Amino acid sequence: MEKQTFKIPKISCGHCTRTIENELKEVPGVSSVAGNINDKSVTVEFDAPATRDKIMATLKEINYPATT
Repeated sequence: MEKQTFKIPKISCGHCTRTIENELKEVPGVSSVAGNINDKSVTVEFDAPATRDKIMATLKEINYPATT
């Protein structure tokens, strides 16, 4: 299991984090997603077939692109 934190500057409220959490949980292999409004970040735990690139692509697709 891999765990990574992604910085997402567009996070501004609880709705943002809920949207991101719900969308990323749909990615096959993602087991948990935790958003943090104060840090403007999400921490994702995942296994294959999920990859960092797939998570980054999903974030960009839902208009919450990650900077790291």
